[in-house]
Amino acid sequence: MYRYTEFDRDFLASRNAQFRAQVARRLDGTLTEDEFKPLRLMNGVYLQLHAYMLRVAIPYGTLNSAQMRVLADLAQRWDKGYGHFTTRQNIQYNWPALRDIPDMLDALETVGLHAIQTSGNTIRNVTADHFAGAAADEIADPRPVAELIRQWSTDHPEFQFLPRKFKIAITGSPNDRAVTRAHDIGLRMVARNGEHGFEVIVGGGLGRTPIIGQVINDFLPKADLLPYLEAIVSTYNLLGRRDNKYKARIKITVQENGIDTFRDLVNARFAELRPHFSGVDQQILAGIEAQFAPPAFVSKDRQVFDAAYETNPAFRSWADTNLTAHIRDDHAIVSISLKAHGATPGDATDAQMRAMADLAERFGYDELRISHEQNVILPHVARADLPAVYKALRAHGLATANIGLASDIIACPGMDYCALATARSIPIAQEIAQHVDEMKLEHAIGPLKIKISGCINACGHHHVGHIGILGLDRAGVENYQITLGGDGTQDATLGDRMGPGFAAEALIPAIDRVLRAYLRLRHHEGETFLQAYRRLGAEPFKAALYPADRRADAA
Repeated sequence: MYRYTEFDRDFLASRNAQFRAQVARRLDGTLTEDEFKPLRLMNGVYLQLHAYMLRVAIPYGTLNSAQMRVLADLAQRWDKGYGHFTTRQNIQYNWPALRDIPDMLDALETVGLHAIQTSGNTIRNVTADHFAGAAADEIADPRPVAELIRQWSTDHPEFQFLPRKFKIAITGSPNDRAVTRAHDIGLRMVARNGEHGFEVIVGGGLGRTPIIGQVINDFLPKADLLPYLEAIVSTYNLLGRRDNKYKARIKITVQENGIDTFRDLVNARFAELRPHFSGVDQQILAGIEAQFAPPAFVSKDRQVFDAAYETNPAFRSWADTNLTAHIRDDHAIVSISLKAHGATPGDATDAQMRAMADLAERFGYDELRISHEQNVILPHVARADLPAVYKALRAHGLATANIGLASDIIACPGMDYCALATARSIPIAQEIAQHVDEMKLEHAIGPLKIKISGCINACGHHHVGHIGILGLDRAGVENYQITLGGDGTQDATLGDRMGPGFAAEALIPAIDRVLRAYLRLRHHEGETFLQAYRRLGAEPFKAALYPADRRADAA
């Protein structure tokens, strides 16, 4: 992973000192809250319903054990003993005192972490496939390119005041685990004639106007990536609307001008910019790539794994659900669920963070990843060590065997924390997870992505959930709309809205009816919910949601 240079350390120390002075002026009343707002947003500090919130960047989701331990320290010392991992591969602390935030930032700086550009109308934390550098299906590790983009975009003088926030995601696999088509720019690594390049996607995004991104370039040579990205963002910076924040995202810019016109403008700007890069970016990239070399893998006899798999049903269930194929047959990728049934999705206590750091250091070549699905990954674990890893995870409440299943729910903080939310998300996620656990059908249902947002800003990605849930306020009462058939992969699709929303107390029975309808309607056990929905269409699922004797359930 990337190791900070003296320049990086000096940069962070300077930024932190500057913000410490700004906080002091806010606390003594020299700055009003309105004057302080743009300054705090530049440093990842929000004002939520009950307190300030600090959002810490985890660039492309990669951490080492020392960094995870500092995240645990922040939770223990300055928050309420936990942190919340988000769909942007960040971590949020919901209860810090403003006076303590400069100390938190200084602690982060000691391990090369920060909160820069985790908010505001700028290029946000670059996200990536959480299996990057480990997945068996990968063309190449995209994280060196993500790090290059991070360095290019941080404090870029032209892009600190864009029309709206700007998000970039990258994957090195043909199987898109980074939701690239729902980002302002999505990058999918592709190979052509032995050369690596990128399929470039623009204009994706969810929120009140959900749009699947369009391909602006089907093969961009790797050497042209940075000037091409600069051409896209500078074109948007000039063309994007500033008269209406709801129409200021690049997805609206592309939609209003058309992809062909937008492509022509980008290509013209690219022709102007490309000579100015003169290969310097590729020299920087070469230095970054050297820091992302695979670890020195250790071969071990997997008999210990095989024996545990054959004799321990609980371990076998966990292994079948939470392990993914690694580039080496004698290793596996471990997904650690932060979704124990009834728990808050994405939350981890300081003790759990330290336990995961210990496992990474002892068994995982000192690497961890944060997924956009609000879980934690050990990307490299020898199969021989998996029984020991499972035992340790179980001791800390982290061994729930539900990755990719109905209770592995993505949920935004909702009205429990967020000032923008119009409904609760966390209690709904907890109730659904507890219900599917009580049904004892979760593994029979199989792969299922349930995503919940507490307002139309769609931080829970509900539009691309197999089952999406959107909480709204209807005359002072929480009301939940259901969409079905969404997909956030390389075949990205927006879900279909089913009909009238449901009151909170009617939502769980409605979800139950949909799940039981799927079990009745599927061709065979191997047909997933999404496959069945695509084969059958919406009508049989609508009929389950709104049976004649349940019309009163719908608001």
